[in-house]
Amino acid sequence: MNMTPFRRHRGIAAPLVRINIDTDAIIPSREMKRVSKEGLGEGLFANWRYSDVATREENPDFVLNRGPFREASILLGGVNFGCGSSREHAVWALAVLGIRAVVAPSFGSIFYGNCVRNGILPVRLDEGAIAAMASRLEATPGGELTIDLPGQVLIADDGSEYAFDIDATDKEMLLEGLDQIALTLRHDDAIHAFMARDREARPWIYSLPSPRTPGS
Repeated sequence: MNMTPFRRHRGIAAPLVRINIDTDAIIPSREMKRVSKEGLGEGLFANWRYSDVATREENPDFVLNRGPFREASILLGGVNFGCGSSREHAVWALAVLGIRAVVAPSFGSIFYGNCVRNGILPVRLDEGAIAAMASRLEATPGGELTIDLPGQVLIADDGSEYAFDIDATDKEMLLEGLDQIALTLRHDDAIHAFMARDREARPWIYSLPSPRTPGS
């Protein structure tokens, strides 16, 4: 699957710095009624985002319902962001709403992998750095962050720069907009060459047994 490549992104950041935000908080199970990704953004953080889930009356105190934060494409989170169940819908809902990156001190491991496979950059940063950025964003909503993936650096709204680490394969997938299957298929010629050599060296592996007739 091809996705939008992530190279350098600048966008409004929204602070949602709570610890242990699990995937059921990101999208409750009752919101996963569709077989496609379409419309999943409506269910994102539904229990926090709406005062009345049934009528979709918004909670005015929730960060993504406030002023410029509605247009956020970067989310600041707390420790263990995306823990809990493995539901990929959590990442799909973030992507549908336009989130391109989540910045947190740590992530649930499955959620982290799902982010990479769906074109969202998960950035691990120190709690202190995130707290400082969140404080400035709360004081001046609409502040923007810049994330440079090739350089592996996040540039805060005050000009501070924070380096971050990322696995080389995860980085390549995000830079090229590829999932794991598409990444593997880039080696299609080498795979077929190996199969051709192996077929010559071990032809019996590729020989199918004769079909058995009924009663034999």
